[in-house]
Amino acid sequence: MADKDGDGWTECGRGHRHWGLHGASGLLAVHHDDLGIPHVLMQKRSWWSHHGGTWGLPGGARDSHEDAVASALREAREEAALGSEGLRVQGVYLDDHGGWQFETVIAESAERLAAVCANGESDELCWVPLPEVPGRKLHPGFAETWADIQGALSPETVVLDVANIVGARHEHGWWNDRLGAATRLLHDVSGLRLAHPVLAQWFPRMVAVVEGAARGVPDVPGIQVVAATGSGDDAIVDVVAHAKRWERMLVVTADRALKERVAELGAETAGPRWLLSQLSG
Repeated sequence: MADKDGDGWTECGRGHRHWGLHGASGLLAVHHDDLGIPHVLMQKRSWWSHHGGTWGLPGGARDSHEDAVASALREAREEAALGSEGLRVQGVYLDDHGGWQFETVIAESAERLAAVCANGESDELCWVPLPEVPGRKLHPGFAETWADIQGALSPETVVLDVANIVGARHEHGWWNDRLGAATRLLHDVSGLRLAHPVLAQWFPRMVAVVEGAARGVPDVPGIQVVAATGSGDDAIVDVVAHAKRWERMLVVTADRALKERVAELGAETAGPRWLLSQLSG
């Protein structure tokens, strides 16, 4: 394993020539403005490069010791002088060509971060509003996947109705130790890779609402715990109501009345079985 050991040309199962012996990755940084319009940081490739003059993402060959996220962030730093500060990775889209893969790392940006052409691989870097992206001369690979990727640009939050999920889990004796049952559930969820209809890897924000005896649940890495001072349902509705209007909210509960309340606010819902089936899978 060594830096740049991924540099080199290879051919995929579709007969296309690609740069990256171990595959490649790119960073799709997205910022939503005050109107909720997504802006994507795009790179115009230098004329001498493969598909020069087309628009795509900062990216390149993945080294053998890197995962997609590390590779994409490194490439963004090398090509656009873009640091990881202010970015939150939302997920990874996989474009599999058969024996060769390009992984698009989608990251939410709190602002339109400054980006400059840090090396000779870029002619221009700029934030492009979503409606204007198709009007650019796009890199063929980016153009082929854009229809799928643009549907996964919104930040996503999963809200857990912990009391409801614990009850559906049918863990023996949970009603005598609600705090312990809630703690075990959150630790199990924190290490779970949730399924997503578009993304190969999904990293949603996780919010767990606890109530009653479970309010003392300790902090769990990767999960924001909200301790309800009153009704857990009211606390969940409050979390959804304070979401950004372009943020996708998914509430996990079997409570029919709660489902109706959050649906009125634009949230989607899934039953505990959706989550629990992945824990046992």
